[in-house]
Amino acid sequence: MKVQLPQLLWYGNTSLEIDLPDDWHVEFCPMRGAQRTPLTLAQMEAAILHPIDSPPIRRIARGKRTAVIVFDDMTRPTRTYELAPIVLKELEAAGIKPDDITFVCALGTHGALTQHELRKKLGTKIVKRYRVFNHNPYENCISLGTTRYGTPVMINREVMSAEVKIGIGCVTAHAQTGFSGGGKLLLPGVAHIDSITHYHLDVVRQAPETTGLGKFENNIMRANIAEAARMVGLDFKIDVLFNGRGLATDVFAGRLESAFAQAVEAARVHYATDPRPRGKRLVIANAFAKANEMTIAAGVGMRALADMSGTVVVVANSPEGQVVHYLLGRFGRDYGGRQYPVTTIPPGVDLVIMAPYQDKTFGDWFANPEAITWTRDWTHTHELLRARFGPGTPVAVIPNATMQYYDR
Repeated sequence: MKVQLPQLLWYGNTSLEIDLPDDWHVEFCPMRGAQRTPLTLAQMEAAILHPIDSPPIRRIARGKRTAVIVFDDMTRPTRTYELAPIVLKELEAAGIKPDDITFVCALGTHGALTQHELRKKLGTKIVKRYRVFNHNPYENCISLGTTRYGTPVMINREVMSAEVKIGIGCVTAHAQTGFSGGGKLLLPGVAHIDSITHYHLDVVRQAPETTGLGKFENNIMRANIAEAARMVGLDFKIDVLFNGRGLATDVFAGRLESAFAQAVEAARVHYATDPRPRGKRLVIANAFAKANEMTIAAGVGMRALADMSGTVVVVANSPEGQVVHYLLGRFGRDYGGRQYPVTTIPPGVDLVIMAPYQDKTFGDWFANPEAITWTRDWTHTHELLRARFGPGTPVAVIPNATMQYYDR
């Protein structure tokens, strides 16, 4: 049996063909929206020009002097270069000059983007014409107060100084907030390290049972984000959904809370895994859209095992390696950021990571990276699995394990 998996989103968006033994019981488990037709640029523009519960950008910006566009980083599949020109056209039509429009990359505590990455994300013309800044979580943040959950809200100075604030991001399933998107572009996206730390550690402790993949309504982290976002006062938000190739299938634009609510309702169906894998001995989880955050795929794969026991193969084709993470990452032999280590490989799980571009620090988000079995390519991986598993093995293949979730 041959299966096609998407790979290398920012490096040509190609396919990897894997072959599995015909005598295995293989279940292919895509997300429901995997085959959705991508939007045309005209359809994206129509969604932005006819916003949800909001005046159009041109009207919002009329009479204003400065604007900022906050956008997500390379750990998200958002093709900002498709959406930003539509926003820029409206801002400039309202009278805001190019020199008075800046871009800020919502890194949270991820490492800064290089100019090469910014060109991939924004396009060459935007990087050449407009000032583009990486968010610095350690400096130049303005205090806005404290949420009812105790989070001190300190936000990027460049963002807060702009008279018009616009965000471009995406909605996918998320391991903590249920779904990403909405105000998450602001907290943690352009927040201070102290704000981010409190949100990730202290807020979760208040109601950990409300957080998790696909959990949304009563999620305490999401509620905290929403309150912080209102304090920031974002004027306009754009959130995108993607198909199985990382192409935009839906654009929700307008007032942050209204657009985000509609995006999440669509995302519940769109990213739900169908069929939902259960009781497998072997799971192949492809870290396509967020290959540089491959631990997400490992977690989704583990949930498909029988009693959290078995083998998970994570396909992590990430030429840039794993994202630098100042909150979760390791920065010495046995120490790291304020939330290091973020997770541990359970004793019953045999984790295999297929990483053509593997480096020594690739597994450092785990407390016990020495438990990982590393492979270079599918030939090597196939040989290893064939030696371990015989006829009748129940197998699940999850093609987008960094975007998908299991509908509760």
